[in-house]
Amino acid sequence: MTITLPDLPYEYNALEPYIDEETMRIHHDKHHQGYVDKLNAVLEKYGDKMPKDATLEGLMEQFHSMGEPNVDDISFKNNGGGHLNHTLFWSIMGPEKEINEELQEDIKSTFGSIDSFKDEFTQAALSRFGSGWAWLVDNNGELEIYSTANQDSPYLEGHKPLIGLDVWEHAYYLKYQNKRADYIKAWWNVLKVIE
Repeated sequence: MTITLPDLPYEYNALEPYIDEETMRIHHDKHHQGYVDKLNAVLEKYGDKMPKDATLEGLMEQFHSMGEPNVDDISFKNNGGGHLNHTLFWSIMGPEKEINEELQEDIKSTFGSIDSFKDEFTQAALSRFGSGWAWLVDNNGELEIYSTANQDSPYLEGHKPLIGLDVWEHAYYLKYQNKRADYIKAWWNVLKVIE
């Protein structure tokens, strides 16, 4: 299994003025590429130990059943999560809305309204101490909001991530400095899958 860095589905400056071009270039080309490079180095060590039909998502789901993790296992978790998290992140943003009607209706049904969902999701993002992510996940057919530290992926818990917001400082520091709340408020403008 070899992982490649996915191209952005839009130009680096497409999310301005909400997310600046320089941040996008560094975030995608340096940070995400770094996760891919380190993940491939670990996957190469695992070699023949992995099933031929293994997926990265499936391997992440099995992580906790692997026993006491060693250094390579931790690197796999961190860099595998970094790759999966960012791949989703790029795909759910865009310069124009592409509403996922089914997801939007599920959100309204679960949280009462899009505004209520945004309030709860924003709180999860704001309350994450240090680096991490805020998530909307599908947990066996139920929508849940929570945050994870570092590059921990919802796949580690057997959950399917639907919306993820990167709240590591590298995602926003060039434009927003330490103002995470301003970044989160701006980010809703580039999240394309809901209103």
